[in-house]
Amino acid sequence: MNRESHPSCSVVASAMLVACAAFPQNLQAGEGGTSHVLPGANATLVDVLPTTPGWFFKPMFLNYNGAVSARIPTAAGIVTNADVNSDTYVLGGGRTFETTWLGGAHYSVAAFVPYGALDISANAQTPLGVIRRHNSVSGVGDLTLDPMMLAWKAGDYQNDALMPVYAPTGNYEKGRLGNTGLNYWTFDPIVGATYSNKKSGFNALLHVGYAINTENGDTHYQSGAVLHFDGAAQQIFPVGSGYMTVGAEAFYFEQVTADSGSGATLGDFKGLTAGVGPVLGYIKPLGTQSVAFELKWLTELYTKKRLEGDYTWLRMAYRF
Repeated sequence: MNRESHPSCSVVASAMLVACAAFPQNLQAGEGGTSHVLPGANATLVDVLPTTPGWFFKPMFLNYNGAVSARIPTAAGIVTNADVNSDTYVLGGGRTFETTWLGGAHYSVAAFVPYGALDISANAQTPLGVIRRHNSVSGVGDLTLDPMMLAWKAGDYQNDALMPVYAPTGNYEKGRLGNTGLNYWTFDPIVGATYSNKKSGFNALLHVGYAINTENGDTHYQSGAVLHFDGAAQQIFPVGSGYMTVGAEAFYFEQVTADSGSGATLGDFKGLTAGVGPVLGYIKPLGTQSVAFELKWLTELYTKKRLEGDYTWLRMAYRF
């Protein structure tokens, strides 16, 4: 890469991979107001699937802070006026193989393990009346496995298809106000499209997913499916011996099927969130290797039956 030609997303992707990681579960839509899939997990240049063979390592950090006044079903029963703060640290990585599939698709696999700390306070109804409960919990979250990530590259365009699977490996206890795991499986097929202008350095991305949940066997609660959209536009500039990326991300998540099971005492409990925020990154080529950093802040502008707050992400990708 030279200073006269900005790297396109196809070049950047060789240093990065998708961020389909599980996190300590703050309150959203579904049981516990919760979902495995979070805004910002799959939207920017860091998330474009690679098209060159090699290994990658991808640590991440996420802070979420939010609140909700509405009634929310949790592992500890129905609560109101919840305040949540969570910090999550994720280690993950994988490999892109030389063999191509299905008409020239580049094939990758990945896995991510989260560890998080969750602090939650909420009002709970007891035989003695409403009391303010507080709980702090930390531990391993739900493992994310991605056995199929396919990328088709043609000129300035790339199409992606992947199937993240969230396994219930996290810390979960019925009756506890907060948990770092959800105690059920989620299957989240995702398709995406990327436009990369090699000459100008402009990139635009859109990913669409449909997350399907199994039943929580301890509470007999099955959270409804979530349709989610993540999109971003970013510009790449040469800075020093590397490249800076500046852009913005937007997201829209809507639960499209009802919660069900004997534990779903609040009915369908369909939630929704939409928001936007800035994204800043830096890419450093290291010969045949590369490292990239990304910082972004996403604020929820509209929510329904879930927390409203802010996501702060810090992510790194090292390709070798």
